[in-house]
Amino acid sequence: MEVFLIGLIAATLRVATPLILGTLGELFAERAGILNLGIEGTMFCGAFVGFVVGGATGNLWLGVLAAIVAGILAGLLMGLLSVRLGVSQHVSGLGITLLLTGLSLFGFRLIFGEPRIPPSIAPFERLPILSQVPILGEILGQYALTYIALALVPVCWWMLYRTNFGLQIRAVGENPEAADAAGVNVFLTRYLALAIAGGLMAAGGAFLSLAQLGAFTYGIIAGRGWVCIALIIFGNWQPVRVLWGALLFGGVSALQLRLQTTGLDLPYEMFLALPYLVTIAALAVAGRNATYPAALLKAYKRE
Repeated sequence: MEVFLIGLIAATLRVATPLILGTLGELFAERAGILNLGIEGTMFCGAFVGFVVGGATGNLWLGVLAAIVAGILAGLLMGLLSVRLGVSQHVSGLGITLLLTGLSLFGFRLIFGEPRIPPSIAPFERLPILSQVPILGEILGQYALTYIALALVPVCWWMLYRTNFGLQIRAVGENPEAADAAGVNVFLTRYLALAIAGGLMAAGGAFLSLAQLGAFTYGIIAGRGWVCIALIIFGNWQPVRVLWGALLFGGVSALQLRLQTTGLDLPYEMFLALPYLVTIAALAVAGRNATYPAALLKAYKRE
């Protein structure tokens, strides 16, 4: 039982890592009043760009950096459409997801063709020193990106609630007219928030291809971007609660993988659906008291 629990906790942290990064990114976007439905495509693009650059250069951290840059550009594109041009945020986000997914798949075929076996690279190793800690080694021996994701939770909280920039983000997400009257550049603030959001989302995708899997496949994101949208509501737009939501989904995902190995006589589709069912149930309970930013989905045009 002890071995089962230790393995479950370790797997929970790994599964939750891309969700933490992606949801923190969406948190910045929505706090600024922009619903970015391009998160699925941004994560997919980050996974692809990170994999290609990391594999070509042999430097995985350079791959992560390239993925972040690609995510920032995706965030700025979202800003151009939804902030500057005032296009529907739903349409803009979905369009970006389709665009980035299509471009990534096209690039994949240009570089790798149609391989029977997904291309792979030597991925990040888990931190070797912590892996050797007695009993807790499996839990503590996580990837460096996992620890970075966990550390970003208090950093994001501090940025949003203890800095002038965070105050500006929350102000333009609640009342852009009042923020503008107070001297805040609404357009610039939203652009910056979307750039940060895109970088974090893409980093979450890069974690999958450069660390957890060490490979790139068509279904590598597997709907995690949409889960991040649900986790934002579950977390009520607060960084710490977002962390708990990601850990909940990660824990149930890790549990269903282990339940499949126990030999339970149930269709495997039920195991696969379990994390999403739990997420929907948690969202139904927590979503009733959710207080979304007042200016969310509202384009701002200066009078």
